[in-house]
Amino acid sequence: MRTHLFAMICAAFAVSVGIHVTPASAQVTPAPPTSELSDRCPGLVARDRPHVVPATFRLAALADGEVRLTYVGHSTFLIESPRRVRIATDYNDYARPPVVPDIVTMNHAHSTHYTDHPDPAIKYVLRGWAADEKPAEHDITYQDVRVRNVPTNIRDWSGGTQRHGNSIFIFEVAQLCIAHLGHLHHTLTQQQLNDIGRVDVVLAPVDGSYTLDLDGMVEVLHALKAPLTIPMHYFGVYTLNRFLDRMKEEWDVEIGDTPSLVLSKASLPTKPKVLVLPGH
Repeated sequence: MRTHLFAMICAAFAVSVGIHVTPASAQVTPAPPTSELSDRCPGLVARDRPHVVPATFRLAALADGEVRLTYVGHSTFLIESPRRVRIATDYNDYARPPVVPDIVTMNHAHSTHYTDHPDPAIKYVLRGWAADEKPAEHDITYQDVRVRNVPTNIRDWSGGTQRHGNSIFIFEVAQLCIAHLGHLHHTLTQQQLNDIGRVDVVLAPVDGSYTLDLDGMVEVLHALKAPLTIPMHYFGVYTLNRFLDRMKEEWDVEIGDTPSLVLSKASLPTKPKVLVLPGH
């Protein structure tokens, strides 16, 4: 399985996967975010638009305004900027990208979302939780990337609540805002929506049980109003199809051929779309 996934990822780095643009369509959303959202990512929001890699392996260059997104597995994505800054989301000991990232983010719900032993070569290790139920606070800029977080709560093993045990990380890169919801366990308050701001791409856990239930996740996606949603954390075909069947009622759905794609502001769909990348 690891060998197969590695082969898919390596092959995908050499391929740019386009997103088909479809006609615009209005969305009705519950409790829409306030106008403050448009100010959270100034100039970066879509407007009215452990593997070993051989030393000879080289990634295809990105143009200004492009970002490469690769689904590694579970809730881990590799995000790459035009200046070749590499970010791994929910970095852990089980699913890791085939390169050492510059920045990693983690969440605390399960060991498949964090590690106590990150590679020492990583420049920034951003944990989405803090001690004593205090909220984690991150807002860093490295070369052409900005990373910040919005804390949320998680359920603990006894059925109670661990305050601020998860973070939604927002990546501002190549004139895009990408939000990784982490191990989200509840719908978002208006203040959290304001803090997140308007986003272009949402990386959403869609298992419907370990994280937020299906109705709740649909409510969150309505409220965020991102042009593109990429599902993650779905374990298998049944849970993925359950999510897609629900989303087809209002969103376009596309199944990608490879786990990697290159995005730009110009390539964003004009009607909200769900794009499935291979892997789970």
